[in-house]
Amino acid sequence: MIQIITKPLDNLTFIDLFAGIGGFRLALSSLGAKCVYSNEWDKYSKQTYFANFGEMPDDDITKVDEKLIPNHDILCAGFPCQAFSISGKKLGFTDSRGTLFFDVARIIKEKNPKIVFMENVKNFATHDGGRTLEVVRNTLFELGYSFDYKVLNAANYGIPQKRERIYMVAFRNDILKSEFNFPNPIPLTKYVNDFLVNDENIVSGLYVDRPDLVLTKEDNVFGNKPIRLGMVNKGGQGERVYSTKGVAITLSANGGGVFAKTGGYYINNKTRKLHPVECANLMGYPKNYKIVVSNSQAYKQFGNSVVVDVLQYIALEIAKAIK
Repeated sequence: MIQIITKPLDNLTFIDLFAGIGGFRLALSSLGAKCVYSNEWDKYSKQTYFANFGEMPDDDITKVDEKLIPNHDILCAGFPCQAFSISGKKLGFTDSRGTLFFDVARIIKEKNPKIVFMENVKNFATHDGGRTLEVVRNTLFELGYSFDYKVLNAANYGIPQKRERIYMVAFRNDILKSEFNFPNPIPLTKYVNDFLVNDENIVSGLYVDRPDLVLTKEDNVFGNKPIRLGMVNKGGQGERVYSTKGVAITLSANGGGVFAKTGGYYINNKTRKLHPVECANLMGYPKNYKIVVSNSQAYKQFGNSVVVDVLQYIALEIAKAIK
């Protein structure tokens, strides 16, 4: 999470839909905006959200009366990506989870916010030959908004994780603004090694002694990509070992294997998966962020989350456009 001294979104309000564990809230609050409503259905994510923000998000968005949602300037929505994910069934809007975008649309229609700020998986951009994204774009056009989108990789914004996501920004047509641009990439200066927990007592239980470990590359070079050193078993998903001198692979909410959800890393001449605190670090969450659920739930929550730093950089560009 980058430290922002000025507060360019001061006096603006936002709502946090499909809030998860509060990545959007952290990003926009850091720029001075005030959250006036949050919504999240997962009970474990709600526990984490409450522990960190002192607010229990509202329940099932499909049952929420949009008229009762507070007025706001910015609508944030990291709506569920399962329907559009490469690892899912690619059913898109025919999947009930995909239609949750239309709950976003009905809130936009009723509350008419100045700005809509959304995030989803990379595959959203090309799903169903681009028709899924076209539905979103056309819906926003019909509601009186512009529409910009871009796929950004967290590794290009200071966070050493190969996490490509589509970000969508829409401005209400009557808002006076200058040209909006997505943020330019910045050089990567830190690697996985800089985000690790130093206390061996915390991570000791994560080390795995595998007699079938095969290392095929030496761990002596820094790089701006995941550096695969070897594997266990047959080297399937969750069985690959990477260097901490490179970029982390994409954290996942699902998946199996001995290094499930984080990948394996060669640390102190041994292999282990990442600790939830390290996952939090690699998603841009602040050091004082509270993890109050089991490790299993924590891995799921960070695997489903947004990278705070990337949202901050985009929000800074939003602030420039409406200044």
